[in-house]
Amino acid sequence: MAARSRERRRRTDRIPGVWHGSALPAAASRAPVQHGARGSQLAGTRLVSGLIVICSLALLAMFIGSDAFYVHSIAVSGLQYLTKEEVFALTDIANMHIFWVDPARVRAGILRSPTVAEADVQVGWPPLMVRIAIQERQPALVWEQAGVATWVDVQGRVMLMREDRPDLMRIVDIVTEGPLGPDVRVDAAAVAGALQLKSMYPNIERMMYHPDRGLGYQDGRGWEVWFGTGTDMPEKILVYNAIVGNLLARGKQPALLNVANPDAPYYSEVRGR
Repeated sequence: MAARSRERRRRTDRIPGVWHGSALPAAASRAPVQHGARGSQLAGTRLVSGLIVICSLALLAMFIGSDAFYVHSIAVSGLQYLTKEEVFALTDIANMHIFWVDPARVRAGILRSPTVAEADVQVGWPPLMVRIAIQERQPALVWEQAGVATWVDVQGRVMLMREDRPDLMRIVDIVTEGPLGPDVRVDAAAVAGALQLKSMYPNIERMMYHPDRGLGYQDGRGWEVWFGTGTDMPEKILVYNAIVGNLLARGKQPALLNVANPDAPYYSEVRGR
């Protein structure tokens, strides 16, 4: 009897569970996990990367292996005296791959020629991979030394004489032995003086040069005259004409007349006069 009473009390102490429908918290919704999707995406990315690498290597191999990308010729503009073959030899890029062509180095090589004043080098793609625009120096006069004639520009740079130019004054060095070398410069003051005399007397085609006396020529009246160098030739011509006039008026025949220093000119007479 007592046992039944205790069993009833235990049942009475239990709190009945009541279902309230939607009041209970809903279970969090989760997308079903697909374990094979991430692996497939990674494999696809690796495949694309591999294809890119393979294509890049194939393209690089084509660039390096194809003869079309090796320099066998150049395009040159602005040439007047130089030849295309001479310029190509100066570039030192024959049979070189275009990837290794350095425009600055090519330009420096071309400027080794005393005939070239400036060069612009452009590197591109086939068929004309190397384009060069040349600006050549212009000869100012012909300088003859030890029987060898060369061109000289206004700054005294020595250039190879490419053709006969009768319009250029010829200066003959009557003292110095041996021809002019390519790395030697003529006195720029001598060049300037010769050009000034040529502009004053266009009929003068030939003059002498002496390291001490400068520029001179044989006067048609029978004597040598020396003018030195520099651009003060008009003053020296005035002094020269005045001295000649005075000498001839006194019946004197000069053998040599030097006005290199117009402040201290001197002359020598013909012996026996």
